[in-house]
Amino acid sequence: MLMISLAVPVASPAVGEGLSPALHLAFDQGLFDEAATEARAIASADAKAFAARSLLAKAMCGDTQPDTATLEAAAALAEEAVVLDPIHVEGRLQLAIAKALIVRPLPGRRGMRDGRAARQLAEAVLETQPDNAYAHGFLAVWHIEVVGRGGRIGAAVMGASIDQAHAHYARAAAILPGDASIHWQYARALATMNPKRFQAEIEVALAAARRSAPTSRVEQVMADRAATLSELMATGDRQVIVAAASEML
Repeated sequence: MLMISLAVPVASPAVGEGLSPALHLAFDQGLFDEAATEARAIASADAKAFAARSLLAKAMCGDTQPDTATLEAAAALAEEAVVLDPIHVEGRLQLAIAKALIVRPLPGRRGMRDGRAARQLAEAVLETQPDNAYAHGFLAVWHIEVVGRGGRIGAAVMGASIDQAHAHYARAAAILPGDASIHWQYARALATMNPKRFQAEIEVALAAARRSAPTSRVEQVMADRAATLSELMATGDRQVIVAAASEML
């Protein structure tokens, strides 16, 4: 089974709140390498998670598919955060995202094992922070893509369902209705799976992403991609829509 391609390269506003304003500004402006380099040199869980977040944002905002080296570096930094603080929310969330992206091209047992581990990390975040919108957004996409790629058997093995995806997205959207990335990732995942069946939901989510007011490079990229997919949805060309949604992150 080809495993999931999801990622939500964002984190709660509290992540790295003890770090310098200049570091946050670098991230918001899309200077991801600079932000990661500075943050990774700081010996705190917040800093390591912030560095991981920066590398994942770089991977997600690029015009090509994420490279393995960047994803593995992000995973290593997130793991450092979790070693420093085993219940660190952002460390676990960024590790889940990195794991999900790393196993994206992998079939078979490793893909299933690491895909399940990513889900467990996100669910552990919700045990600590039930209203973490990004963990809910992550899980919404996780369920969609496991169902879409694994079929009935794969979904049963992994415990995935569209109903759970809907529930997680609804919760994420209720918590952060103006966050472009949450709406974009949900719409993209549904479009990759079946743009005709989920047309109404996709269009609602894309419209919400387009209405957002981006305050960072990451959010702007997500809003722009939502606009692009909206145009493709209007064509009704299923093959083109699925191909485009599958290529974009």
